[in-house]
Amino acid sequence: MILCCGEALIDMIAAPTVSGEHGFVPHSGGAIFNTAIALGRLDAPVGMLTGLSSDMFGQQLAAALRASHVDASQVIRSDRPTTLAFVQLQDGHATYSFMDENSAGRMLTPEDMPTQLPAVSALYFGGISLACEPCADAYAALLDRHGSDRAVMLDPNIRPGFIQDQTRYRTRLNRMIAQADIVKVSDEDLDWIVPGPESISEKVTLLLQSGPSVIIVTRGGDGASGFLADGSETSVPVQPVQVVDTVGAGDTFNAGVLAELERSDHLTKTALRAIGTDTLRAALTKGAEVAAITVSRAGANPPWAHEL
Repeated sequence: MILCCGEALIDMIAAPTVSGEHGFVPHSGGAIFNTAIALGRLDAPVGMLTGLSSDMFGQQLAAALRASHVDASQVIRSDRPTTLAFVQLQDGHATYSFMDENSAGRMLTPEDMPTQLPAVSALYFGGISLACEPCADAYAALLDRHGSDRAVMLDPNIRPGFIQDQTRYRTRLNRMIAQADIVKVSDEDLDWIVPGPESISEKVTLLLQSGPSVIIVTRGGDGASGFLADGSETSVPVQPVQVVDTVGAGDTFNAGVLAELERSDHLTKTALRAIGTDTLRAALTKGAEVAAITVSRAGANPPWAHEL
């Protein structure tokens, strides 16, 4: 089972009311939640580790996990509030205002993390969970505890506005990158992690030298590229669709990559160290395929397997 470790929250998305004014409609979301949902819909074995509230929004998130066949046995429940992200969409792109103080997800600590993870073969980390403390330290501790014998994928999805102590964040993120087998970054993420005038290839080489077997770089409308430690690389284009909005596109792409690697029996540390460009390209292609469907419809609404 692939265990997705990170935030589940409510996206409050602006919508017109009957009076003509705008209100906000609660939609289940969060980067890691979206990837878990997408994996479940792709028939991949998946579970989620997150902090969920007992409030009405936490119940909504739990119901959404069940509906998409995501195992919730590792969910940590509390009576703290659910994180709310108020979303404004303009030209298909989202801007966010977060209410996250003392939330069920953010307040997880290393002591809350499980000591055993039976049936878990791979771990996935990323999103704002890696920037907001104390949960960022909790997920780093989980990786320390369970990452040495499981495949690990990491997508930092860096949002500088969430980073209160940049030195502390960089130290923690660099340690997690070194422990990961697959690191997926946007070109903007890469420039933040490795600042300087070097080319994408030069910056990727530096990341590969720190430990990962695979680096994936996404470039928006220019597609995605995968880089291996032996210096080989492969790229795939985006699939042409009418874009409705981009919410959840990267999260769904990650699910497609993970699902294809799981299907082809390459989602292990040993297999990823020996992976070839053909196998990686197939995974990137599946990621692009499912992301294209997601962006063609409103909200983070990943496709089911029968839709592909």
